[in-house]
Amino acid sequence: MAEQQVTMGSSDDGCVVHIEGLHKHFGSLEVLKGVTLKVERGEVVVILGPSGSGKSTLLRCINLLEKPTDGSIHFEGNCITAPKVNINRLREKVGMVFQSFNLFPHLSAKGNVMLAQRKVLKRSKAEAEKIAVEQLEKVGLGDRADYLPAQLSGGQQQRVAIARALAMDPHVMLFDEATSALDPELVRDVLDVMRELAEGGMTMIVVTHEMGFAREAAHRVVFMDEGVIVEEGLPDDVFGSPQHPRTKDFLGHIA
Repeated sequence: MAEQQVTMGSSDDGCVVHIEGLHKHFGSLEVLKGVTLKVERGEVVVILGPSGSGKSTLLRCINLLEKPTDGSIHFEGNCITAPKVNINRLREKVGMVFQSFNLFPHLSAKGNVMLAQRKVLKRSKAEAEKIAVEQLEKVGLGDRADYLPAQLSGGQQQRVAIARALAMDPHVMLFDEATSALDPELVRDVLDVMRELAEGGMTMIVVTHEMGFAREAAHRVVFMDEGVIVEEGLPDDVFGSPQHPRTKDFLGHIA
């Protein structure tokens, strides 16, 4: 049976990601317990919560790095949790940036940004190189295009990883604790790139502990705990007057 083709177009109601009743089990451990969430085009949604609350698992389910146990995920109007979905076609349009940079050590920054363009999108070497240079310039690394990862700081490596994702022309970007592995002085440059993306209208779902970024860049803040969404709302509302006791306790400990 052929794979179901996912047509990446605009959904009628402007919703890019629609998650409904999502469950994820790892053996007997239930990590996600019926999560429902909608993300509109151009929206920046920041997901907060303690370790083990299911935040990263939720992101990994969106691009099917983890297969949901139950529930559904629609991407641009298409059910991507249906059987025989073309996962690779989906991932072309869902960029993801992880805690670890996952760069190939033997390739330059430019080479890392070119690779998936060549292998997945089948772009010519010249086109892939042109786009790689453009994206590296966008993240402030135009002068580091020929540097190997070992010659770059952690923050610079993470910005290469962001450039690599952007070079695939994603419709949504997922950030999973993109700054948590960085020294504090390197965090700002990565957050600045993320802010610029948000201001440019990129649809973003961001798991982070950077409260300043959440306050400034998010259109909506979602607080998760023990596999469920406990509270969500505008940043000023969630930070200024959280309604759920668990949210109040979490924010009280990190303030």
